[in-house]
Parts: sequence; structure tokens; C-alpha cells
Amino acid sequence: MTVKNYFPGAEAKLETVADGLGRKVGAHNDNLMVVEVHFEAGTTAPMHHHPHEQITYVMSGKFEFTVGDETYIVTAGDSLYKQPNIEHGATCLEAGTLLDVFTPHREDFL
Repeated sequence: MTVKNYFPGAEAKLETVADGLGRKVGAHNDNLMVVEVHFEAGTTAPMHHHPHEQITYVMSGKFEFTVGDETYIVTAGDSLYKQPNIEHGATCLEAGTLLDVFTPHREDFL
């Protein structure tokens, strides 16, 4: 089996997930995945959960994140950890981009 090591950003497609919300899947294998998520101001990612561990790094913008019972206002340079199956969601306060890392990879994103 050949392992893919390079995932050029120029070849990644920005997929529209919902109005004001798009994503680009980057490098991934069975155990790990990176995803760029683009939000327009006012867009909400509804509360949800999944069996994957997730780290979110705020590249730009301003967001209100709820993780479990806690709510945070986050901006560029901040990061959040989401344990498996914890309820979480976000509202974009100022247009921006997040970088999500999942383990294992999100098969539903491929």
C-alpha cells in the first residue's frame, strides 16, 4: 500500500457544507486528518458530537464556541480540544477560518 505524503492546497476543493460554511480536506491517513473550515460572519455550526478526538486552531476571525457545558469566545491563535462524543458547536462572530485536526480521520468527509 502506498502512503500519500503530500496534499497540495491548490488541489483541495472548497466544499460548501451549508450557507456560509465551507471546508477543504488536507493531509490525512487512517489515523489523522486536517481540515480547513471557512465561516462567514453569522454562520452557526450546530451542536453535534462524533466519536473522533478533535483539536480546533483558530487561524482567523472570531467565534463563540460551546464545548460541553462551557462557552468560549476565541480568536486567531486560540485552540480548543474536543474529547470523543462531547457536544460542541460554534457561531462565527467575525468571518474566519479554523483548522480542525481529527483522530481517527473523518471518513464522512472523504
